[in-house]
Parts: sequence; C-alpha cells; structure tokens
Amino acid sequence: MNRAVDLALLGGAAVALSGLMVGPILATDPKRIPLQHQPRRPESGLPVRRARQQEAATVRAARGLNRAAGTLAASVLADSSIEHYRGSFKNRAMVTPLIVSAMTLATSIHGTSDMRPSAHKARDITYLLAAATGLLGTGFHFYNVGKRVGGFSWQNLFYGAPLGAPMAILLSGLLGFCSERLRESRAASRPEIFHLPAGRTIAAVAGAGLLGTSGEAGLLHFRGAYHNPFMAVPVTLPPIGAVLLMRAAAGKAGREHAFSRVWMRLLALVGLAGVAFHAYGVSRNMGGWRNWSQNVLNGPPIPAPPSFAGLALAGLAALGLMKEHPHA
Repeated sequence: MNRAVDLALLGGAAVALSGLMVGPILATDPKRIPLQHQPRRPESGLPVRRARQQEAATVRAARGLNRAAGTLAASVLADSSIEHYRGSFKNRAMVTPLIVSAMTLATSIHGTSDMRPSAHKARDITYLLAAATGLLGTGFHFYNVGKRVGGFSWQNLFYGAPLGAPMAILLSGLLGFCSERLRESRAASRPEIFHLPAGRTIAAVAGAGLLGTSGEAGLLHFRGAYHNPFMAVPVTLPPIGAVLLMRAAAGKAGREHAFSRVWMRLLALVGLAGVAFHAYGVSRNMGGWRNWSQNVLNGPPIPAPPSFAGLALAGLAALGLMKEHPHA
C-alpha cells in the first residue's frame, strides 16, 4: 500500500516537472496551444480602447466634413438661385447648380447623421457630381466673361458671371467625397485620402478654398470701393486662416494647433456675420426691404458669406483629425 502511494507521488512529480519544462516552450509558441486554450485579449485593453477612440475620431471628422459640404451647398443653392434668376435663366444649363446643390445639401444632411464607419455609394456619386458641376460651371463663367466686349477687363470681371462662384460647389463635392474616404479608413492605421495623410490633405484643400473665396470677396468689395470698413474683414482674416491651415498641413506631427482651431471658429462667425452685413447693405438701397424683389437682386449677395463658415468647418474637422491621429 505504501509502495503504491510512493509510485503515485513520483508519477505526479514527474508530470509537474515536465509541465515546468514544456510550459515556457508552449508559451512562446502559440501555434502549439489549442485554439480553445489560448488566452484572449481583454476587450477593455488599452490598444482596443485606443483603436475605438481613433475610429470614433475618424467618423467625427467625416461628419464634420459632411457638415462643411452642406454649408457650402446651401450657400450655392441660395446664391445661384438669386443670380441665375437675375440672369433670367437665359441658358438652360443655369438650372443645373440649383438641382445639384440641393442634392448635395440633402446628401450632406444624411452624412452628418450617419454614425457608421463606412462609405456610402449614393453619397459618393452625388459628391462627384457636385465636383464635376463646379468644374463645368467655372468653364461657363470664364466663357461668359471672355465673350463680352473687352474680354477680361475690370468692367467685365465686376459685372459679368463671377468666376469664383462655381468653385464653391466644387469644394462642397470635394470635401464631401473626402468625408467618405475617411469613413472607410481603418481605425488602427493612418487615415488616408488618395494615399495622402487625410488631415493634412483636408487642411490644404480648406486653406486653398479660403484663399480663393477671399479673392472673390476682394474683387466684389473693390467694386463697392470698400465704403464700409468691415468690408476689409473677408480679405484679411481668411487669408490668415489659410496660412494657419497650410502651416498645419506642412508642419510636424503631434502639434495641438490650438490657435488655428480658435481662428477657424472666428472665421465661422465671420461667415455668419457677413449675412447680417449683406442684409444691412440691401436695406440701404432705395426702398429698403419694402422693395426687396429688386434690392435683393442688385444688393450685396446675402447667401455668399456662409462659404467662409463652410471652409472653416472643414478646417476644424482637419485639425481635430490631426489631433487624434498625429500622423494623419
């Protein structure tokens, strides 16, 4: 009886010793461990949590771009409706930006409310259509100015088809298309657009858009002889914002860009305040708002300033993405 107990103890000791020797080998080679016995990474681990935070930041930036695209589309819809109505829709193609901008606005509203981290084919098609409309519209406007007597003279630039106006719908489509590329970016990798870092690319696009929009405002305000000191605001503050965005796009990774984000919020307020200033300009025409049907057509364009707000929102989305993804 005692001998049997001794044999059992010796057998147990041998099994334990073999386990101590083989255990480290199995621990370093997961292939030798059966799948059901391999330890699982806890769901609440830091890498998983960080990946989820980055995915949420990517979707949040995409929704911000949807919001920016919608703001630009709303501005184009209202502005082109007034301007093309004033032109009596002489060319049948003049109804195109109204239809496309309305579709883009509806698409951006859908994208802003969409929390899913995946692209949407219908939104992609609409945004690409908006970008193509902007390119074609720019060609039409250049043709309109060039065919006038005197060609590209100051007089024709002042009173002909505004050369920079169709670029707003182009930017709306481009920013919206970029928002869809963000949604399909993997959470654990660097968000990219056309194999370029997404945050820096969007910041550069928004900066270029601010420069172009500021140039268009500068031309029309020059026509108005800058009779109001506030008319200098859209030709001074947005270019500074463009420089800040370009600096963020070309700067080192990991910067906070706190001042740039504050400036983008200031530009968003400038876009909204511009609506009030233009409405005041309409009221100063003969008859004021009692003669709105004529003064709205001939006064300063009320729907134009929100373009600055749309581009500022795109800049904020880019800077926010770069904060969460330092290499984006």
